[in-house]
Amino acid sequence: MLKTIRISFWVIVVLAVLLPLWEEYQILQWRKPLYVALYPVNADGDTEVESYINSLTQSDFVMLEEYFSAEALRYQLNIRRPVMVRLGPVVKEIPPAPPAVNGHLLDIMRWSLKFRVFGWQHHPDVGVPADIKLYLLFYNTGKHTHLLHSTALNKGRIGRVNLFADVHHHDVNMVVVAHELLHTLKATDKYSLADNEPIFPQGYVEPYAQPIYPQSMAEIMAGKIPQTEHSSRMARHLNETVIGRKTAREIGWLK
Repeated sequence: MLKTIRISFWVIVVLAVLLPLWEEYQILQWRKPLYVALYPVNADGDTEVESYINSLTQSDFVMLEEYFSAEALRYQLNIRRPVMVRLGPVVKEIPPAPPAVNGHLLDIMRWSLKFRVFGWQHHPDVGVPADIKLYLLFYNTGKHTHLLHSTALNKGRIGRVNLFADVHHHDVNMVVVAHELLHTLKATDKYSLADNEPIFPQGYVEPYAQPIYPQSMAEIMAGKIPQTEHSSRMARHLNETVIGRKTAREIGWLK
């Protein structure tokens, strides 16, 4: 009996490890669309942000679906709509904030666990089972001149996205959302953490163009368009970005 219990225990442990890996493998095969649930959060807790969130509709996020469809077509992916977005209800609680960039590994592990638990507890119905959950934290532009970096996890496919609650920032907001969405699918940053500048060559759309500067587009995981060797500007719209080849490999679009 004791031997049977031990065997059963280890079978459960192995399955707990292998099943998420199998699920991740299946997702990155891109045989069906991935459903992304977007949950607005009033990060400042004020009426202006609330009013902005209440004005959002499903159609405001169609550009995300169209962007991923157009990029998938460039890579000849055999699926017309690889990403389907669903705007969910407002989530009242704010997801746990990540530790500082130079935080200890143990702190990062604790936050990762807390964030995933938050995701299990806060996922209002969006009509379909969500493959990815992104919490859109909206901030008042009158109170903030810049926002902290957003964060997303591949484990749990969950993201915490900092955005401005202003219609004039909507296009840039969608660049940030697309960037974090790709993080949940194992895409890595293509910019330097030291200065936030695109890394050559993987952070450049045309690294071998002559002349190389200024570049005309941004690699989505760099987020910025290189203007000179040491300067760049933020992409203002998704149509100023592309999914580069390295990113495409990371998310399973290229072998």
